[in-house]
Amino acid sequence: MRKVQMRGVAGAAVMLLAIAGAARAAPGDEERRKVWDDVGQAAKKGPVDVPLLDEAVLHVPAGEVFVPQPQADRLLNLFGNPGSNPEMPGLLLPRAPNANWYMPVRFHKSGYIKDDDAKTWNADEMLKSLRDGTEEQNRERVKAGQPAVDIVGWSESPRYDAATQRLSWSLTSRPVGAKAEDPVDVNYNTYALGRDGYFSMNMVTSLKELDALRPVAEKQLAALEFRPGKRYADFDSKSDQVAGYGLASLVVADTGSSRPGFAAQVGAMLARYYKLGALCAGLFVVVVVVMSIRRKRQPAPARPVFANTVAEPSVAHAVDLDVGDAGTTPPQSPLRP
Repeated sequence: MRKVQMRGVAGAAVMLLAIAGAARAAPGDEERRKVWDDVGQAAKKGPVDVPLLDEAVLHVPAGEVFVPQPQADRLLNLFGNPGSNPEMPGLLLPRAPNANWYMPVRFHKSGYIKDDDAKTWNADEMLKSLRDGTEEQNRERVKAGQPAVDIVGWSESPRYDAATQRLSWSLTSRPVGAKAEDPVDVNYNTYALGRDGYFSMNMVTSLKELDALRPVAEKQLAALEFRPGKRYADFDSKSDQVAGYGLASLVVADTGSSRPGFAAQVGAMLARYYKLGALCAGLFVVVVVVMSIRRKRQPAPARPVFANTVAEPSVAHAVDLDVGDAGTTPPQSPLRP
């Protein structure tokens, strides 16, 4: 699909049409105004402490706002991100008129993630795995009408603090076929590990602003505080669920299934037992397999997702607001879990 520099309301409509594949009118000024009015009413302006499910508290600083659900989903839809995000308590936005970023806050109930592999991981090998996985994602993106993505490289290689159980990393990417002078996009990915799973707080912005915004993202990650009993150190090996993957999988997440689905496994197995007596034996084997799968089944780590385009000027100082300021163009990113 030819890359289009998307601006304003019409740009958001182009993205939505491409993803949804259905004709619909661009959100008009009145609809846009209603969304921002709703966001402005619901937004919690910092400094404020925001509960995140029953897992943690986010200490939102002055100069930022937290937009809860369902307003957060409506705002992401306006930004060009269709669908809903049930795992997302909300998102952070800046109030400064010259700021250009947004940060969804998601909780992934994966179970306790062991962090031993952080001592031995290899950033070059991880980058290769990410590029291989992105090739698979690109096929899905093209089917959805989105441009394929090239991974440029690390803008910050994976860094893990074992004392605080905080992980951060960042990749630069650009649409396939983009010109050298085109903006380079970046997601600055940060994670906080707890007893039941982890929070992801991934800032979407442009590469040219990353250096200035990196401390902002790190400060926000540090401002997430797990509740007593939900901390990483509260893990109980006798009773708690352990994730079926390690810390490195939060960076190099599964981007495709290498194992056939349940129906395919059962179908292949039954095909081998064409006589009635053998079929009964086969069904017994199937039951054993099903029980084993159910015991071992774990939720997969969330896929790393790369920003498509971060349009300028800034996002959403509009939440402060005279909603007339909300006509500024937000980042256009197909940010999906």
